[in-house]
Amino acid sequence: MSLEEYAAKRNFDKTNEPAAEKSKNNKKQLLFVIHKHYASRLHFDLRLELDGVLKSWAVPKGPTVNPKEKKLAVMVEDHPLEYGDFEGVIPDGNYGAGQVYIWDRGTYHAYDTDDYDKSQEIFREGFNKGHLTFILEGNILKGEFALVRLKKASPKDWLFIKKNDEFASDADISIIKAQNEL
Repeated sequence: MSLEEYAAKRNFDKTNEPAAEKSKNNKKQLLFVIHKHYASRLHFDLRLELDGVLKSWAVPKGPTVNPKEKKLAVMVEDHPLEYGDFEGVIPDGNYGAGQVYIWDRGTYHAYDTDDYDKSQEIFREGFNKGHLTFILEGNILKGEFALVRLKKASPKDWLFIKKNDEFASDADISIIKAQNEL
């Protein structure tokens, strides 16, 4: 996917979402963000940096830290890296209208390495194969996770899975409020 689909869904004269421009991350750590999005129905958006954009999945029931739960993650259009800092209201009449909060963010890397370039290479290969394993280092989500594309469903349907590690728990983290959420 490219940012063309992102731009086609938005009128930047009417929304304060970031423009559709491919960016470069100079921090040499791959970024991730999870938005809590009060659109037509509440969902969470998982966004993982790859090749200058944020690969994005809508997670209708929110992320989990319970390895026994597998959460549906529906792939949506890529977003610009600047979207990782976006919080605010997408006005009525616009795609995704509703309140958007940053629920969690941090860095991530491939399971086998924390090298920026090698992680992107591994992530790109895994993305094409439909199976990604990675380590999240966020404020809420920590440890090993996987994204696995469902074979007998839409190519946009994936599962977001917490792996069994020291950060695994049966706590319901979807009830945690975003820092700026009322």
